[in-house]
Amino acid sequence: MENKKDVLILGIESSCDETAASVVKNGREILSDVIASQADFHEQYGGVVPELASRMHVDAIYPCIESALKEANVTLDDIDAVAVTYGPGLVGALLVGLSAAKGLCAATGKPLVGVNHLHGHICANYLCFPELEPEFLCLCVSGGNTQIVKVNSYTELEILGKTRDDAAGEAIDKIARVIGLGYPGGPKMDKAGQGGDVNAYEFAVNHMKDTLDFSFSGIKTNALNIINQSKQKGEEINVSDFAASYQKHIAKILCDHTVKASEATGIKKICLAGGVSANSFLRKAFDEASLKHDLKLYYPKLRLCTDNAAMIASAGYFEYINGRRDDLALNATPSLKLGR
Repeated sequence: MENKKDVLILGIESSCDETAASVVKNGREILSDVIASQADFHEQYGGVVPELASRMHVDAIYPCIESALKEANVTLDDIDAVAVTYGPGLVGALLVGLSAAKGLCAATGKPLVGVNHLHGHICANYLCFPELEPEFLCLCVSGGNTQIVKVNSYTELEILGKTRDDAAGEAIDKIARVIGLGYPGGPKMDKAGQGGDVNAYEFAVNHMKDTLDFSFSGIKTNALNIINQSKQKGEEINVSDFAASYQKHIAKILCDHTVKASEATGIKKICLAGGVSANSFLRKAFDEASLKHDLKLYYPKLRLCTDNAAMIASAGYFEYINGRRDDLALNATPSLKLGR
């Protein structure tokens, strides 16, 4: 029997402050993974400045694509399709990657495949675990989104629970700024909390009874009140203890709701995805839960938790073989939703 042809996807990602390009084979094997990060630049402003991010994407996008093709030892002729993030994200940033992808497709005749950035994060797990197949549950948690997703197939995603206000990552980033850790808040909070007493501070936790949805505005407000009350009393906040306690509480909320979803569906395979999936307090909470509830856990490599184009190429592959093709009228969708 003739061997099935390998499918090579060029992935392009520019939804926030990472310009990235990657070539992935058959949705699972990374041939190249190039990232130009703007994090150090935006740190001086305390967060991402959208207009400046867009300009930096313009400068970096084609060099990233050229490097990805070279690193993979392929040309555009070898590529089967171009996958690109078209949402959610910063509209100006999205348009840079989308325009580059459209230009390549117009020039070469290659198919264009639009990818939901959050679907990409879920697919990062396929790049790390060759044996992983649907169905499974995925906690997709980042600075802008917090969702429990039932992955029914490689392209069919069902939302079981989502945040009703702030995302978990936003709640962490906000408090990181307030206690003087700066940007990027997530990694700095994680580092600050190492060795801290996770029981030093207590926070009010809203577990949203009778639903799998989340709410993080309450715990964020509670943390701000504790900080302000301490200032008024002239008391010092122990940053390490505060960071550890705060992250432990958020991790518990995320883990408890995911376990609840597992019990409701009977699904024991659990994946993490998104920038906050790199958080050590979250991983520790899930490690403990897996022993108690007999869960099979999948964590992406740390590099693949944050924004990258390999995950976009992987998601693009599964969309491509499922028949998705987008025309050159595809537009950026900053508030694009995931699944159903």
